Amino acid sequence: MVTQLKLGDIAVDVVFKDIKHVHLSVHPPTGRVRISAPTRMSPDTIRVFAISKLDWIKKQQTKLRAQERETPREYLNRESHYVWGKRHLLRVTECDGAPSIELKHDQMLLRLRPGADHKNAQAVVEEWYREQIREAVPLLIAKWEPVMGVKVAQFFVRHMKTRWGSCTPRRRSIRLNTELAKKRRNFLNTSSCTKWRT
Repeated sequence: MVTQLKLGDIAVDVVFKDIKHVHLSVHPPTGRVRISAPTRMSPDTIRVFAISKLDWIKKQQTKLRAQERETPREYLNRESHYVWGKRHLLRVTECDGAPSIELKHDQMLLRLRPGADHKNAQAVVEEWYREQIREAVPLLIAKWEPVMGVKVAQFFVRHMKTRWGSCTPRRRSIRLNTELAKKRRNFLNTSSCTKWRT
């Protein structure tokens, strides 16, 4: 069951689930607020909890709204693309071989088959970003598993619109957003957490 409560000008989506704890999260890009609550919890208790976290919610929303947002990509020459926080200018060329991407100084060289369109270019670039995350994550898992006392069974990388990643503790799996490959490496290395559990 999903309901909504209002805290002044802040709308909070409340989802009742078969869980033990309350989870509060603030989602990019607009700072949408969501509470996952145990089915037994009363609306009044949830409201009191949300009010007690109001300062934290506003702080997270301010941080999210201050972040730079990319305009929709057109995959044209000299368009800016970011890789691990560094800006690269796109250079698109045609070739008879398999599509590929190469970083050279401050350029991202995108090679496409003759006649490839915007959607083909987008698919190649998104898959390339996905591969960057796939290569970076195993080292981070190896670093953080002993620190956190957990073991990751598997991880997935995919494009997500509203979060940097998520996890399923029961399956010991994590999911990460391909967009992380555009951020500075220390952004991936240090958890940019916008969740609160109690």
